Amino acid sequence: MSCPQETVTPAVLAAVAEAPMATTSEAPIATQVLAADDFDENDSAIGEEDIFGSTVSIASSIYKFREENGRTYNSYGDRSMAPKPLLSTMEIERDRLDLQHHLWQLTFGGKIFTAPINEKKLHRVLDVGTGTGIWAIDMGDMYPGAEVSGVDVSPIQPQLYESFYLTLDVLQITSVSVPTNVKFEIDDLEKPWTFTKGFDFVFSRMMTGSFSDWKEYIERCFASTNPGGYLEVQDVCLPVRCDDDTLKGTNLEKYGELLLEGSLKLGVGLDVALTTKQIMEEAGFVDVVEVIYKWPMNKWPANKKMKEIGLWAHEATTSNLTGLSIALFTHGLGWSTEEMEVFLAEVRGDIKNSKIHSYWPIYVVYGKKPERQHESAVPWKIDKSPVGVFSVEISGQSFDDYDHIIA
Repeated sequence: MSCPQETVTPAVLAAVAEAPMATTSEAPIATQVLAADDFDENDSAIGEEDIFGSTVSIASSIYKFREENGRTYNSYGDRSMAPKPLLSTMEIERDRLDLQHHLWQLTFGGKIFTAPINEKKLHRVLDVGTGTGIWAIDMGDMYPGAEVSGVDVSPIQPQLYESFYLTLDVLQITSVSVPTNVKFEIDDLEKPWTFTKGFDFVFSRMMTGSFSDWKEYIERCFASTNPGGYLEVQDVCLPVRCDDDTLKGTNLEKYGELLLEGSLKLGVGLDVALTTKQIMEEAGFVDVVEVIYKWPMNKWPANKKMKEIGLWAHEATTSNLTGLSIALFTHGLGWSTEEMEVFLAEVRGDIKNSKIHSYWPIYVVYGKKPERQHESAVPWKIDKSPVGVFSVEISGQSFDDYDHIIA
């Protein structure tokens, strides 16, 4: 039975975002095969002009969702006074990252993490690759007694972003309310970590491709986690997948394969999520749990919740497809920008096509650092850093009072 013609407008998305289903249940995990909706011939694609046509409506729908979950949406103020060329890349990416945060919330039924942390012992939290800082701000609001640190290589967090543009005297921005227990730092965490105290919860989202040595990254997370604390890693995994034959032979299938190929050539494979669970266990984490979700590329699923997630995933993917692709295609594969853009035009068509039942595999892995050494599967050893960073080797003794390890 065909469904009626459906126009996907911001108002439709706002209405969907308000639905109780979006805030009370998690998305089905990847072991479940999603049934596809039966669309009319003329309804096989979602027009870009129909999706998120009004930023006001988008912000309103996200705000409504966050408000229902006990959080408020932190607006970055009036950006209309800034020259478009200056803001184009950074603004698009900042908006995409905030939209992506909303997508994660939808996936987890309103939650922002899934690890069973001990809230009574949550004193220090690290947000690796904090981006716009929206997760850290939410975490700071939820746990006012915890110190939350957000670290990123780009100054796109509220205070830093505002300072940057106010210095250029091109933008009037309404100050964002950042909890007093939240702080942001600009640092490259591929270099030796310089934290002087450990963390009770280390959070890592969409860091695939940011570290050339994923194993070393996880080991540093382990070393910087206090005994009894948790690490949670949330990531997409390439290539794009599909549970039937509708993806086969499409430009979208080729796109996923090329992204992976380019990432491997650059030494930052975008399929490392496949190994995260094993690497965490080898690093010493215990009670490691892996859950795989699906983000449909568009509204193709019949399931209402997954259709909603697909709409938001579509926008998160297409809103800055060039920015997500350019480094891997030009530096990794040697394509010209012109060649890439011609190809991406075809890819966008496939991403919109609801007859192609594709999805992003989403891996969520969390694990606990043992309270005592004997709980760990491997001995804990941190080699001495050449730059004199504190190092230690401990075996057969309690870590209960040891809360300042770094790597």
